[in-house]
Amino acid sequence: MTDQYAVIGNPIVQSKSPLIHGAFAKATKQDLEYTRIESPLDGFDAAVLAFRDAGGRGMNVTAPFKLQAFALATDHHEAARIAGAANALKFDGERIAAQNFDGVGLANDIERNLGLALQGKRVLVLGAGGAVRGALSPFLVRGTAEVVLANRNVATAQTLARQFGAQGKVTPCGYADLAHERGFDIVLNGTSASLKSELPPVPAGVFADAALAYELVYGKGLTPFLRLARNAGVPRQADGVGMLVEQAAEAFEWWRGVRPDTRAVIDQLTVPLV
Repeated sequence: MTDQYAVIGNPIVQSKSPLIHGAFAKATKQDLEYTRIESPLDGFDAAVLAFRDAGGRGMNVTAPFKLQAFALATDHHEAARIAGAANALKFDGERIAAQNFDGVGLANDIERNLGLALQGKRVLVLGAGGAVRGALSPFLVRGTAEVVLANRNVATAQTLARQFGAQGKVTPCGYADLAHERGFDIVLNGTSASLKSELPPVPAGVFADAALAYELVYGKGLTPFLRLARNAGVPRQADGVGMLVEQAAEAFEWWRGVRPDTRAVIDQLTVPLV
């Protein structure tokens, strides 16, 4: 019997997860079917439980339901607990296990695919939303020298700095505080600005010493953030397609016990940064 998996979100039509997991299943010879589920904003729990009760084995969770997924789960793995959010669920009878692979997917993309070790690096992260929250622990565990966390609401950044401070150096600030900052190895845009083709309020000077500008949004080409970085002389720019595929591979291995290769799928989904 073919095992059933799905991605749930609202909206969900844009999700590449069925393509990714379909490719993984074919490459690893796994008998599964993977579909999209668009849940009503007020009906997430019911949609998940209906899928589970119909025999579903696991789900990916995307916006805006990652916090609700964490709350619904009965068992929480460490990454999900640290992030306070889940992007993957696994069902075992009535029990629901929650995981969060966003952060490890991002770290794997930077280190494995882009070839830039995080050890000793000074990283500027713009924004303090769910994806950023998930990324902080993997960055710190891999030995970043400092993560500077810039956000419109400085109090939110300060809260995250306190939460993750035991794992490494996290410095919260507002965007105005970046006016004279230099010395970042990586500048990462975790805001939603690029979804609206807008530029986060970041001065071009932060790119002065950067080796990589990374955009969490994927498939948008050369976003205003990446264009600013390129114009500032950053030698390498990347969007979040590698993170997307790497976190999917982590979930696939969690569900199926086999690790798929990611390179071919990343190449298939990559949009030129022009």
